[in-house]
Amino acid sequence: MIQTGNFSELKTGEGLAQTEAELLDNPVEGQPTLILRSPDFHAITEVVAAPLERPTPLGWWLVFIPSLALLSLLGVAIGWLFWEGIGIWGLNQPVGWSWDITNFVFWVGIGHAGTLISAILFLFRQKWRTSINRAAEAMTLFAVMCAMTFPGIHVGRVWVAYWMFPIPNQMDMWPNFRSPLLWDVFAVSVYGTVSALFWYVGLIPDLATMRDRAKTRARKLSYGFFALGWRGSVRQWHHYEAAYLLLAALATPLVLSVHSVVSMDFAVSILPGWHTTIFPPYFVAGAIFSGFAMVLTLMVICRTVFGFEHIITLRHFDLMAKIMLVTGTMVGYAYATEFFTAWYSGNPYEFYAFMNRALGPYAWAYWIMVSCNVISPQLFWSKRARTSIPILFVVSIVINIGMWFERFVIIVTSLHRDFLPSSWGYFSPTMWDVATLLGSFGLFFTLFCLFVRFLPMVAAAEVKTVLPQADPHWPHGPEREIRERRGPLSSGGASGPAPGGTS
Repeated sequence: MIQTGNFSELKTGEGLAQTEAELLDNPVEGQPTLILRSPDFHAITEVVAAPLERPTPLGWWLVFIPSLALLSLLGVAIGWLFWEGIGIWGLNQPVGWSWDITNFVFWVGIGHAGTLISAILFLFRQKWRTSINRAAEAMTLFAVMCAMTFPGIHVGRVWVAYWMFPIPNQMDMWPNFRSPLLWDVFAVSVYGTVSALFWYVGLIPDLATMRDRAKTRARKLSYGFFALGWRGSVRQWHHYEAAYLLLAALATPLVLSVHSVVSMDFAVSILPGWHTTIFPPYFVAGAIFSGFAMVLTLMVICRTVFGFEHIITLRHFDLMAKIMLVTGTMVGYAYATEFFTAWYSGNPYEFYAFMNRALGPYAWAYWIMVSCNVISPQLFWSKRARTSIPILFVVSIVINIGMWFERFVIIVTSLHRDFLPSSWGYFSPTMWDVATLLGSFGLFFTLFCLFVRFLPMVAAAEVKTVLPQADPHWPHGPEREIRERRGPLSSGGASGPAPGGTS
C-alpha cells in the first residue's frame, strides 16, 4: 500500500522511473513506465506542442536548408530528364533497369516500418509504439511519395504515364493486368492511401489540442479545419477508437503484401538471380529492417533537436534495435539460402549468377551489402550497443546504405550478364543518376522537416494512455506529490529532487 507523501515506498514497477538506467531494467514484478519522470497529462501536452509554438531551433534549419537544396536538385534532374530523355542516365543494353528501380524499391521498403509500428504493434498492444508511431507514419507517407516518383519518370514518355492506370479512353489502350508492374501501381497506391488515412485519423485529437492552444486566427482556423470539430466527447472517442482499430486491421495485411508484390517484379521473370520463390518474405524482412533503421535515424535527430529525451527513451531504441537484429539475421539467412538454392538446383546459369555477384565485376557492391546488412547489426547483441546513441545512429545509417546496395545488387548484377557473352555489359551511373538519388532524399527530408515543424510529431493523446495516471486505480495523492517534487517534463535537464528531499 502506497502512503501519500512517503516517497521511499514508491517502487520502480509502479511507473516512477526517473533515469534511463532504471527504465531499462526489466524486473520480474512490474514494468517501469515508458516515459521518464512521471509527468502529468498537461506536461505531455506542453512538451509535444513546444516545437510548434516556439521559435524554430537552429538544428531544424541545419537540416531543412540542405534538404531544400537537394529537392531543388531533384527538380533540375527531372526537368532535364523530361527534356533530354532517359539517355542521360547510365542505362544500356542489357542493363535496362538500374538506379531508377533501385531507388523505387528502396523507398517502398523505407515506408514499411511506419505502418508496422502503427498497425501491427497496435493490434499486439505494444504500448512502447506510442512515442514513435506518429513520426514513423509520416515517414511512411513521405517514403511512398519518393517511391512513386520513379515509376512515373523512368518510363520515358512521362506525359502518357496515366496509361499505367485502367482509365477508359478512345484509343482502347488498356494495361496488362497480368504484369507485375501494374500490380505495383495498385499495391503501392492502396498502401499509400490507407497509410495516409491511418496517419490522419491518429492526428485528429492532437490537431484539436493545437486548435485550442492557437494564439492566432490563422493557426486556429487551419488546425480547426482539419480537426473536424473534435471536442473529445465520449461518443467521439468511441467512434475514433473503432475507426483506428478498423484502419489498423486494414493496414496490417498491406504491410506484408505491398513489398511481396514489389518482389514479384523480379520473381515472376525467368532471369537467373530473380526467378526464386524466396523473394516475397525476403523483401518483406528487408523492408522492415531498412524501415526501422530509418525510424531510428530520424528519432535520434528529433530527440536531440526538440528535447524529447523523456518521451523517446533508450528503452524505445533498445526495442527497435532488437527488431533490427532479428530482421537483419533473417536477411542474412536469405542471402545464404539464395546461394544454397542456386547450388542445389543444378542450374548452371543460376549458380553463375550468384557466383558472379560475389566474385564478379560488382563484387565490391555485394560485399558492401553483406558487411552493412549482416555484420553491422550483430553489434546489437550487446545491450551497451543497443543503448548507445552514437552507435545506434551510425549503425542505422550503415544499414540503410547496405539496403540500398542490396536492391542495386539484385537488379544490376542479374541484368549485366545476359545468357550470351556477346550481350554482356557494365552499368556505370552518370551525374544525373546520382542527382536523382540525392534529390529523392531531399524530397523526403524536406517533407519530414515541414511535418515536425507544423504538426505534432509525437501522438500526445496516445502517450498519455501509457502514463500511470491513465490507470483508473492509480492513487491520486502520490501522483500529485510526485508531480510537484519532480517538476514539469518540459523543464529539461535532470529530474526533480530525490524521494525524501525538500521541495
